[in-house]
Parts: sequence; C-alpha cells; structure tokens
Amino acid sequence: MQIIKFHFCLLAFFIISLSNAQSKKYIIHTAAFYNFENLFDIYDDESTNDNEWTPAGAQHWTKEKYEQKLKNLARVISEIGKPENSNAPTLLACSEVENRGVLEDLVKQEKIADYDYGIIHFDSPDQRGIDVALLYQKKYFRPTSYTNIPLLIYKNKTLIQENNNEDLGDVEVKKDLKNRVFTRDQLLITGFLEDEEIHIIVNHWPSRSGGEKASSPFREAAGRLNRKIIDSLQQINPMAKVLTMGDLNDGPFNKSVKIALEAKAKKAEVPEFGVYNPFEEMAGKGMGTLAFRDSWDIFDQIIMTKSFIEPDFSSFKFWKAGIFTKPYLIQTSGKYKGYPLRNTLTDAGFSDHFPVYIYLIREMK
Repeated sequence: MQIIKFHFCLLAFFIISLSNAQSKKYIIHTAAFYNFENLFDIYDDESTNDNEWTPAGAQHWTKEKYEQKLKNLARVISEIGKPENSNAPTLLACSEVENRGVLEDLVKQEKIADYDYGIIHFDSPDQRGIDVALLYQKKYFRPTSYTNIPLLIYKNKTLIQENNNEDLGDVEVKKDLKNRVFTRDQLLITGFLEDEEIHIIVNHWPSRSGGEKASSPFREAAGRLNRKIIDSLQQINPMAKVLTMGDLNDGPFNKSVKIALEAKAKKAEVPEFGVYNPFEEMAGKGMGTLAFRDSWDIFDQIIMTKSFIEPDFSSFKFWKAGIFTKPYLIQTSGKYKGYPLRNTLTDAGFSDHFPVYIYLIREMK
C-alpha cells in the first residue's frame, strides 16, 4: 500500500510540474544570417570591380533582374523563423551587399516594409565592393554603438591588430598596402534587444581563392580577430552576450572556427568565456548551407558566448537553431539539382547559400 501511495504522489508531482511548464509563456525573437550573393545595383562604381554587374556587363544585370532579386530576398526574409515565430527576424545580418542603397531598396519591398527595418552598414575595402551589414527591427532593437573593425592580412604573412586599449577601433597599424589582402571588415554592433544589452559581430571571412589550404591562414586570422573582439567585450562585462554570425568560408570543423575562435559543439564543453556553435552538430549530420561538387558544408554560422546558453530563461537565451531550406530556394533540375537556387545569366535567383537562424527566448514576467 505504501508503494502504491508513493507512486501516486510521484505521478501527481509530474503532472503538476508538466502543467506548470506548459503554462509558461515566452517572448521569442529570431536572429538570422543570410548571404545575399551579389546584391548589386545596376550602376558601375568606378572605385570597385563591379563592372560585370551592369546591363552591359558579363552578368547582363538589368533593372528587371535587380528588382526581381530584391523581391526574392524579401520573400525569404519575411519567412525565416516561421512557424515557431510569426514575426520576421528581429536581427538579420547579411553579406555580399554592394552599398547602403541596395539595402534601402530591399527594406522598402512590400513583403517586409511593415517590419520597419533599420540599417547598419559600412563600406569595406573589399575590391569587389561587397560589404556586410545588419538589418534590425526598430521596434525591438535599439543600437547604441557600432564600428567596423578591419582585418589586416597580407600575402605570405598574417598581421592581426594588436591593441592594449579597450577600443579596438583606435589602433595604429603597419602600412603595407602593396601586400595587403583587402577583405571585409568585421562589423561590431552593441544595442538593446528590448531591455537587454547584446553585442553582434557580422562577418564575411576571406574566401578560399587560391585553394582551401593556402588561404586557411587568412580565415584563421579572421577567427583570432573575432576571438579578440569577444575577449575585449568580456573584459568589460564577463557576462556579455555576444552573437557572432556570418559567412565564415569555413565549416564548423575548420581551424578558423575550432582553434582560432575556440568554438565548442556541446553546451557542456563550453568553458567560462567560451563560445558555443550549434551548427557543428548539424554539419556532423551532413547538413549544409551551400554545396560544391556535391559536397555540402555549413559556412554560414551563428556562434554565441556562454551567457546565452545558461539554463535560466529569466533573460534572453538560446533556444534552438536551424537552416532555412524551403523548397522554392532549391534548384529542381539540371546539373545543380538540389543546390540553392542562385542567379543565372537569364534569371535573378535567391542565393547560393541557405540562410541560418536561431531563436532567443525569455520567460514572460
């Protein structure tokens, strides 16, 4: 009889606990990254190598194709994170944008105009003129500071900014323009997601031009710069919430991510001041955001400091991550069947990358 009573009480405890858990309500925000793949306007910028992205250029990039590209991207943005979150991404980091003007055209598109996206963008030294940027819903995110931090890398050697001050933007660098490899800056934004301070680093690390192995030191340098930025934020506030996101041109298992940035695949393995990469487990399962020669990898990643993975949901914490792969984003025929549906010489596509996203949730008070 005592055993029966014990089991009954235990069952009642679990029912009450489950009922309490189900009654909890959460605020949810989606943070996403999307490589827009060559979001150029149709005009020739004499200061960059964008000639092919004009009506007379190799891509035959016309006004009609540009406008279709904007509509395509807006459709994707409006749907990332659904159905778990009915709202479009509160924070959307992006890469391969030519200038602020193309972003202004994008946020005016019918599909996303009502979300009232703000824009944070700097021109980078990339020779093609492609930059990174952040779009944010003004209703939920209020930026307080932002800066672009250059990645200084050189042929035959790698040079990383050394700075003993807290302000990473205030550095003196060696002038070696002849050998410098000009690539995208790392964009650092600080602001308030509702009433909580968070930091966002937007990345587009150096490409694999010249081969993966030969170019790896450049991406490793990008990882070390990323780590340096995070360290500087954690020195100011050990509990700083930092999201670093972007097209890293490396997968979760490459040196730039595993060694330079020191990202961990399992929450339990993340040390104090460490970072967690939810996309490593996905990569291990063969999932991908882009394909090359029928081999998939996850170059597009969102990585976070340990403060985002603590089990207490009284403040915004990581819930889960995903890759956005709706059928309309996938080629259905031809040599590249199953790949992301990108631009062709005749049609404006979406991108050669799938977007990635995470959910941040907080228990309602």
